[in-house]
Amino acid sequence: MLLAIEQGNTNTLFAVHDGADWVAQWRTATEASRTADEYAVWLTQLLSMRGLTLKDLDGCIVSSVVPQSIFNLRNLSRRYLEVEPLVIGDNVDLGMPVRILKPKEAGADRLVNALGAHLKYPGDLIVIDSGTATTFDVIAADGAFEGGVIAPGVNLSLQALHEAAAMLPRIAIQKPEKVIGKDTVSNMQSGVFWGYIALIEGLVARIKAEWGRPMTVIGTGGVVSLFEGATDSIDAFDPDLTIRGLLEIWRRNSHLKAE
Repeated sequence: MLLAIEQGNTNTLFAVHDGADWVAQWRTATEASRTADEYAVWLTQLLSMRGLTLKDLDGCIVSSVVPQSIFNLRNLSRRYLEVEPLVIGDNVDLGMPVRILKPKEAGADRLVNALGAHLKYPGDLIVIDSGTATTFDVIAADGAFEGGVIAPGVNLSLQALHEAAAMLPRIAIQKPEKVIGKDTVSNMQSGVFWGYIALIEGLVARIKAEWGRPMTVIGTGGVVSLFEGATDSIDAFDPDLTIRGLLEIWRRNSHLKAE
């Protein structure tokens, strides 16, 4: 079985694939200081709830945007799975062109999402992923990563408002009944929700105009799903882009597993 680890700045996803399907997925808060031993204890307990053990896992692939965590995730695989992990940006061939000025600077998560989207959706694509940052990635019809846009994430914006303005409370993200709010909370909810809808619609329109060809827009990530039904700029919501991309990269690099 394959253990796929996708680590963002906020959350880390652990997913298990049995060769035919994803049989388990768990999320935990990203903490750069968490050790391999701590990961192993946590993972062992969750695996046991599914009738699995660490010995059932004979492969590991890691995608992380937190460099200081890679050492511990690599040790988790080496020490407890007894396999050398494949690490995006380190010892794997993505099998896709990266057409930006500095390819090594492209985030692992963005490249994996690009591949995951290209596998399922034909033609030119825009992938919107909102986490700590909101990214708009352009993928050409041949699967190449062409660059994109990085904007602050929704939660990061809310945190900045709360911390920088003493009178503004911390609020949850939700669709307000009206655009014009009648109190502080509804004002903030409107600004965040409809402000991000405007951000999405505006950037998608500008990217499409600059690209000059029809594009399909895919939304992924837990935050983007909050905007489902609120805009026509996103053609499909796909929560499995990342793990689909990781599985494909694992398969493309299967010759490295025994090395």
